[in-house]
Amino acid sequence: MKLSLDALLMLDAIDTAGSFAAAARQLHRVPSALTHAVRRLEDDLGYAIFERVGRRARLTPAGQTLLTDGRQLLAAADALECRAQRVATGWEVELRIAVNALVPFGLMLPLIREFEAAQHGTRLRFSGEVLAGSWDALSTGRADLVVGASGEAPRDARFQTRVLGDAELIFCMAPDHPLASVPEPLPAHALSQHRAVVLADTTRAMQARSAGLVIGQDALVVPDFHAKLAAQIAGLGVGHLPHFLAADALADGTLVSRQTELGPPREPLRLAWRRDHDGRALQWFIEHLSAAPWRAQLAQAVRSP
Repeated sequence: MKLSLDALLMLDAIDTAGSFAAAARQLHRVPSALTHAVRRLEDDLGYAIFERVGRRARLTPAGQTLLTDGRQLLAAADALECRAQRVATGWEVELRIAVNALVPFGLMLPLIREFEAAQHGTRLRFSGEVLAGSWDALSTGRADLVVGASGEAPRDARFQTRVLGDAELIFCMAPDHPLASVPEPLPAHALSQHRAVVLADTTRAMQARSAGLVIGQDALVVPDFHAKLAAQIAGLGVGHLPHFLAADALADGTLVSRQTELGPPREPLRLAWRRDHDGRALQWFIEHLSAAPWRAQLAQAVRSP
């Protein structure tokens, strides 16, 4: 074959890095060797893969087609390697863990340290998900395990779940926001007159969810909880925040909390994974995340005092 996986990796690095020089540093090769390898591949294939625009390397239309489909081959080869290693040793090459935004990532650090100390050889890859994005990550294969999947679990026989607890959210706003002076509990019609700050759902294939909105309420959509916290402190809107994130701002007075007629919402948090994944690294994390001490730490972080 004229094309190899190594060649595809080289093309992917050049396209991602944007230049031959940057890709050479990433691949620990000299630029001239990379340039020679690409020219030889172009001669073998009979068409140009890259065109030079100043110092940057840009894919030709043919090169773009080659690499787009080639990346699917690279992903399939990586998945094959992972499956083969799991069969041979029981330990995955890589374990992809999605952490819901309602779970503070700091709670994962002691487990990561303990897992790494055992030197099982499995590479850990973490991602963050919001709302339906957690279930979507599991469904599409972006994640092997989801920590804190929230909302209603989809009816999917491929999924296995375990309850971790629930998160109680606090309704917050800047102290000079108009709603801060409205008598409690705040009625829904009063909330609808003021903008809410909400998180963007990270789902790619499932129907996106929204949370914390009342009918007719305007929304400012932000990418993560830290942006949501900053926007609410700045008085750009109101909304619900988890205890671990809102505590400091409530303590120093940059945010105030108020009760609403609807009461504090609770989001169930679940551990979720696919039934067809039986690797030992996955089982290690399921066991440790299900243990009472870790669940107690989670409850302390996500529930109001």
